[in-house]
Amino acid sequence: MMDRWERMDQTIDRVEQTLLVILLSVMILIAFFQIVLRNLFFTGLAWGDPLVRNLVLWVGFIGATIATRERKHINIDVVSRWMPPRGKPFVEVITSLFSFFICCLLTYAALKFIKNEIQMETSTFLRIPSWIPEMILPVTFGLMTFRFGLHSFKNLLTIIKAGKSLDQGGKH
Repeated sequence: MMDRWERMDQTIDRVEQTLLVILLSVMILIAFFQIVLRNLFFTGLAWGDPLVRNLVLWVGFIGATIATRERKHINIDVVSRWMPPRGKPFVEVITSLFSFFICCLLTYAALKFIKNEIQMETSTFLRIPSWIPEMILPVTFGLMTFRFGLHSFKNLLTIIKAGKSLDQGGKH
């Protein structure tokens, strides 16, 4: 069963990596195009700057989900530095579960935010409803929730396996 979750996570990772490259490329091209238009032709695209701002938001949040997958997110590991090696997996479970819980709350808050944005009927560049580009918030917080849950589950399995091998080793 764990393999299925891992494969799904790897597929999501490939989509994220591809999306990140595309969005970053579009962001750089539009920003460059805006500079050329302003400096050479004294004009610009009215929708260019708002689009670049939204792309920065998307790139940042997709980067956060990738960092979560690779376990390179911001981590305060003061406790684990003083723990003996046998206690570190327990600290990892606790921190992963705490992060899972926080991401659950952030996903819920982001969904409420989107609901409010839909009700407000505001729009952004090119008259696109503002909630559409903001959907990156609940989607990425949901992915981070999934990944922290996956980390928690893996860490628990590691602890269980280590306990079983200690039990088996002690019987000989």
